[in-house]
Amino acid sequence: MRNSVKAALGYAALALTLATAGSHAAEPSRIQVGISGDIRSTDPGVNRDENTDAVVMHIVEGLVAYREDATVGPLLADSITVSDDGRSYRFKLREGVRFHNGAPLTAAEVLWTWRRYLDPKTQWRCLGDFDGRGLLKVQDISSPDPMTVVFTLEQPNALFLATMARTDCGGTGILHPDSLTPEGAWRSPVGTGPFKLGQWQRGQYVELQRFADYAPRAEAKPDGYTGNKAALVDQVRFVVIPDNATAKAALMARGVDLLPDVTATDAADLKQAKGLTIQVSPAMSINGLLFQTRDPLLKDVRIRRAIALSLDYGQMVATLSSGLSNVNNSAVPSSSTYYDAATAKGYRTDLAEARALLSAAGYRGQPIKMIVNKRYPQMFDMGILSQAMLAAVGINIQMETLEWGTQLERYQSGNYQMMAFSYSPRFDPALSFEQILGDKSREARKVWDNGEAIDILRQAMREADPARRQALFDRLHDMLIKDVPMVIIYNGTAIGAFRDGVQGYRTWPISKPRLWGVSLAATTK
Repeated sequence: MRNSVKAALGYAALALTLATAGSHAAEPSRIQVGISGDIRSTDPGVNRDENTDAVVMHIVEGLVAYREDATVGPLLADSITVSDDGRSYRFKLREGVRFHNGAPLTAAEVLWTWRRYLDPKTQWRCLGDFDGRGLLKVQDISSPDPMTVVFTLEQPNALFLATMARTDCGGTGILHPDSLTPEGAWRSPVGTGPFKLGQWQRGQYVELQRFADYAPRAEAKPDGYTGNKAALVDQVRFVVIPDNATAKAALMARGVDLLPDVTATDAADLKQAKGLTIQVSPAMSINGLLFQTRDPLLKDVRIRRAIALSLDYGQMVATLSSGLSNVNNSAVPSSSTYYDAATAKGYRTDLAEARALLSAAGYRGQPIKMIVNKRYPQMFDMGILSQAMLAAVGINIQMETLEWGTQLERYQSGNYQMMAFSYSPRFDPALSFEQILGDKSREARKVWDNGEAIDILRQAMREADPARRQALFDRLHDMLIKDVPMVIIYNGTAIGAFRDGVQGYRTWPISKPRLWGVSLAATTK
């Protein structure tokens, strides 16, 4: 059986290599990037996942974007002015920017795009973050002149720009109305990015074409998602390779040039191969186990705490990250400037106390279903390790392996008991807490529903003073550890592997590939 699996993987890699053989000779400016699964749509922030965001962010651009250092800077905006009361944001648009259809960028397209985002019919993933259901409400959007847009907030919010820049929101990318059919249905993104959508062969690849009329910012180099984002290649093809072994084989056989997200185990193997470069950077993603706190069994905090006390975190993180990450039970990423002695305090392993809590809660081995998937190996492995460790105290975990899209839908609807899950990186701790904290009756995907904590988070989102924010984050961390709505285990790493001929590629904490500013040099075969 083992040999047949190896053979199947070998044939798959060979087929991929043959399919792409000669592509560099015929098209010397095409970079081929292996991704773990197909994108879900091309509509920014709508029916999305990590791969979708990564591709779409090459096509569309928002008014602002994240810089490399986690601050937010202008992108389509030339300047940003904030009123004294913190409620009004005035964006002056850059001159000379054009959409992929040749039309110039004006305030009209910004207004049209945002009205579409804020229309519930669009089903924008981030609607709840801007319409008042969360911690922020856009009260009005206006245009005093063709190149100026003014956003008015109901209340001051220090993280308004950071929320706009989020990749899971599609960077709030500005679109041209031609993105829709005359009937109003989604067609394809007509954005302002350095690449435009080429061919999407579902299940096989997504090809992007260099936008010849792209207007880069004046900065000399790229800077996160902003700066000079000029494309240096004619095409980027994202090739769907769901199997890790096949992806590694394709990289070593020159079937692809770049794997932007390899596991720590695969990175260790690829380091031994000639002609490859491995880049590692800390990421602010959150990896852990989610609990449905409204579940008849798991609503008892004693059972959730028993689970938290039954895990050997050091062993788990060493195994899951091949020693590249450290244990972190906090929603404040360990690479954040707000990670301090208070947020470093987490759960200890105490099997005796775990058994006592289970006994007090009346737990008698009732099955608990944990959802995992095989698209993202760290989630699957996290579930397997947890299942084995929890068995030691008599907790009966039954694994339910779902297709990733199905798991994502179950997460969004709150339809689960437990699941192994990973959250996208957030540069600010308030946004990390915001991912998990909220009113479940209004947003079913929220994991932690605590009114007092929500009020503290509101303060943190409005507060600008670092010392006061630190105190608020410390309080939130302490409450999270006590409530145990989830068990955060560690922050991830961004690991990229690429051929030596790939020049200018950089990993970074957001863990998304960026193919502008990247070129291909001739290599010796």
